[in-house]
Amino acid sequence: MNPRLAAARALAAVLSGKASLNSSLPAQLDKVDERDRGLTQDLAFGTARWQPRLDLLAAQLLQKPFKAADCDVQALLLVGLYQLFYTRIPAHAAIGETVGCADKLKKPWAKGLLNAVLRRAQREGEELLAGLERDPVVRTAHPRWLQKSLKAFWPEQWEAICAANNAHPPMILRVNRRHHSRDAYLGLLAEAGIAATPCRFSRDGILLAEACDVRQLPGFAEGWVSVQDEAAQLSADLLELAPGQRVLDACCAPGGKTCHLLEAEAGLAHVVAIDLEAKRLTRVRENLDRLQLDVELIACDARDTASWWDGKPFQRILLDAPCSATGVIRRHPDIKLTRQADDIPALATLQGELLDALWPTLEVGGILLYATCSSLPTENTEVIDAFLTRTPGARELDLATEAGLRQPHGRQLLAQEGGHDGFYYAKLIKIAASRG
Repeated sequence: MNPRLAAARALAAVLSGKASLNSSLPAQLDKVDERDRGLTQDLAFGTARWQPRLDLLAAQLLQKPFKAADCDVQALLLVGLYQLFYTRIPAHAAIGETVGCADKLKKPWAKGLLNAVLRRAQREGEELLAGLERDPVVRTAHPRWLQKSLKAFWPEQWEAICAANNAHPPMILRVNRRHHSRDAYLGLLAEAGIAATPCRFSRDGILLAEACDVRQLPGFAEGWVSVQDEAAQLSADLLELAPGQRVLDACCAPGGKTCHLLEAEAGLAHVVAIDLEAKRLTRVRENLDRLQLDVELIACDARDTASWWDGKPFQRILLDAPCSATGVIRRHPDIKLTRQADDIPALATLQGELLDALWPTLEVGGILLYATCSSLPTENTEVIDAFLTRTPGARELDLATEAGLRQPHGRQLLAQEGGHDGFYYAKLIKIAASRG
């Protein structure tokens, strides 16, 4: 299959609200030649990254918008525009190959339209984009609701956040301290000719100068190292783990933090890891197996404690709550297409429900670490403020890290170009049982 067609089909599923790229793209990658998979992935992710501005440019070039049934043609046009403005693919190849895909969509009528629009974009696109630059949606390539939210919450940082969201994410490793120290593994990387530096905030983190295939990493198959962003690595040390503790990892998939907990403290008595969907636990199990680790995996709604909790209290709980994922847009640029402003209040409600449900499973003196990969205070400090207000037995603890910005509650890490993702942490201790 032509990589442009594969990318467009994956994107069409996203544009129509039926899937994310993580779910729609793998099936399409299976249909293209192995040598074209990298291009297919770049076309899909790159088009999603710049879709807000490409979509407004397309609106200038089209006489009328596409019908809902022609979402695939719309996606193909966006893929063509992405090639013209953000890749080194020669214009004649980008246009010719993209237009040719219309036959495979069984919409030959679209060939003339695509050809005319893409050729006009080649001639006039730069000038049209320059005229649209006054619109912050075009300038930042963020949907209007998100651009306005970031500007309102982070008036001094919002443009830097948008720039970081549009940058290609760095590849960051987490050294398995059961096998090597970070310094020792940096030495192994140097011997392998892989340039790398230690991360600033995570004691186990290593930043690669350039991304590489994990099969090139020394000992990857043996579990010496994993790929995980620096911000996500902070949870293991912030939890203050100790031998003999029972630990709950709620909302655990894909399992990076679960594995890190076990790497950081080999003497944990028992670890329970929960996720809502059983299929997501397959990835968790794969990560555990590669690292030769084990936990009790449960597929259920963490809020329904009666269905999974045995009544024995936990000394530590990690709640990596479902969120808008606005802090990891650079890794999942289709978030710009799939998230809407109305999602945020609903997510904040869910986050509060999870806190309320899990709090009774924590023993007095125990610690709950609340985390999200959101950059929006609505899901972060405001959720914690509301929880502390209604929960007299909860108190907030300081976070032992200099990462991010201190907030009314917790710390907010904002996405950094060449550094960590956007993330949020708040640390709570249970000083008294709730009165029933």
